[in-house]
Amino acid sequence: MKEITLTQENFRQEVIESDKPVLVDFWATWCGPCKDMIPIVEEIAEDCDDIKVGKVNVDDEDFLARTFRIRSIPSFIMFESGKPTRMMVGSVPKEDLIKFIKGEPIEE
Repeated sequence: MKEITLTQENFRQEVIESDKPVLVDFWATWCGPCKDMIPIVEEIAEDCDDIKVGKVNVDDEDFLARTFRIRSIPSFIMFESGKPTRMMVGSVPKEDLIKFIKGEPIEE
């Protein structure tokens, strides 16, 4: 499944009311580390049928960025049963992002 562009208008339907866990990627077009994560996020969206993957452009969706207290990008939040359950900030390898999605510890 392709990642979903999330907006203030569709966030409730796509994330809060989702019957699947949702990985939300907060990003911006000018952000170098965000650009590094694009192919990884796209691969996860295509490969993982048990979750949804959504993207929030923080420049276009300031309300959502403020609501979830996004201070640095890229930031990833997992939503399960409509609630944010964990957050990770920064560019990471695909393996670490998959561990984050599954709620597994990431070794440093």
